[in-house]
Amino acid sequence: MIDKAHELPVVRQVQLLDLSRSTAYYRPQPMSENDLQLMHEIDKLHLEHPYAGARLLRDMLRLRHIVVGRKHVRTLMKRMGVEALYRKANTSRRNQAHRIYPYLLRHLTIDRPNQVWAMDTIYIPMRRGFVYLTAVLDWATRRVLAWRLSNTLTADPCVEALEEAMLKYGTPEIMNTDQGSQFTNSAFIGVLEQNTIQISMDGKGCWRDNVFIERLWKSVKYEEVYLHGDETVTAARQALARYFDFYNRRRPHSAIDGKTPDMAYFNLSKPPLAAAA
Repeated sequence: MIDKAHELPVVRQVQLLDLSRSTAYYRPQPMSENDLQLMHEIDKLHLEHPYAGARLLRDMLRLRHIVVGRKHVRTLMKRMGVEALYRKANTSRRNQAHRIYPYLLRHLTIDRPNQVWAMDTIYIPMRRGFVYLTAVLDWATRRVLAWRLSNTLTADPCVEALEEAMLKYGTPEIMNTDQGSQFTNSAFIGVLEQNTIQISMDGKGCWRDNVFIERLWKSVKYEEVYLHGDETVTAARQALARYFDFYNRRRPHSAIDGKTPDMAYFNLSKPPLAAAA
């Protein structure tokens, strides 16, 4: 965005773009091995204790003989895109830059494919780094319809996953997400509005509003990510592709009468022999 070879001075360029001057000179620094390991530990604790904030996580880490300050834990949580999940005061105060939509699923019977889709993004640790995973889930059948890996928490992979899911499976009546910036972004909202999809958003910090995708994340991490700890993004992508094929095609769910997501989504009497497209 900033072109240092341009005839306009860098100072003038950042003024025109309404950016801080520091952004023009910043060079990203790699994460230290200690911080990466600490993020992995925070990730595991957050999955087991989603209500834990920076103070409680700090104390839990100290019980594991990992001494770290609360502010550093909070900084890493922000980097990971996680926060303590509980109802917070003044939730009516919204960021005016982005519209927040109401939660539409309360008391709604959800019992058919493509009635409601859900989306979310989570931190995925690797042995030497981390990425973010975004997935589109069919609420009624638990089927993963599309997913993307990215090294940033932006709207682009969310838009790409959504467009792939719609291309393959049509459009849902309702899309439910949390209030993350990637889901309140105009590019993401625009795709939903252009396809006349109703928009539903979780209450701030209310993990139960999107409980089924939270359960998906727990399965992904304990059944795949933590067991293998891939070295590269390519390896992580290949491993997740295998896992989601297993999850959709061969993993039964008690909530859908012991069927696999593919069986429930496509109304099959037995699991398909190959991954459904």
